[in-house]
Amino acid sequence: MSQGSIILKLIGVPIAILLFCLGVMTILGGHITPGGGFQGGAMIAAGVILSVFIYGIDGSPIKFSHLYIDILENFGALMFIIFGLVGLFVAGSFLYNVGSDISNVVPTVIRNIFHYPDVTNAGIIPYLNIFVGLKVFVGLSAIVIAFAGFKKFSEE
Repeated sequence: MSQGSIILKLIGVPIAILLFCLGVMTILGGHITPGGGFQGGAMIAAGVILSVFIYGIDGSPIKFSHLYIDILENFGALMFIIFGLVGLFVAGSFLYNVGSDISNVVPTVIRNIFHYPDVTNAGIIPYLNIFVGLKVFVGLSAIVIAFAGFKKFSEE
């Protein structure tokens, strides 16, 4: 990838940090505001993509190893499936919201474990937003990092 100008390099990291913060805020507030896991994950990935475009694949201050990307993406998918299976085993429906339990079929002990400590009581929805955001962030970032690495490899 081509290197950015001095001005871009100067403001690239602060803008990337701002995108990270906005993405985290969108993920954590996704159960009460427009947005959620996908949108927040895309915002965080935009910070990584901006960093790779400005600094190049080797000079980027935000670097992820292949193992790190693989672990994060698998963790996000695994936790999403685990939360879905908890609802399946406890209430009979995949991704049943055991934290809010509208149908009163979940035992109180399990409901209290997954109860999100918020006045809106969204149950497991904020947790699912976090896992989806993690998966989207890592997936989009991995695509751009892979393409930048392939371009660098083909230029050598």
